[in-house]
Amino acid sequence: MVDLKETLRNIAAAIVDNPDEVTVICNETENAINLTLSVAPDDMGMVIGKHGRIAKAIRTVIKAASVNCGKRVNVDIR
Repeated sequence: MVDLKETLRNIAAAIVDNPDEVTVICNETENAINLTLSVAPDDMGMVIGKHGRIAKAIRTVIKAASVNCGKRVNVDIR
């Protein structure tokens, strides 16, 4: 099984200028996994992208990686 928390952290760390400040918090319930991505305030624009395109792409990759876990995955960016 893919470690979704580490995958999200690696993707975000590759995008931002301050990879040391990237944190991912995972809250797992019975039928869903909630991942909260936190980055430095200066890097927020890089993670969101123009019109939210990068954020949407990150969510798409994480959802594709979570196909085998059988749970719904939500990615929040803060």
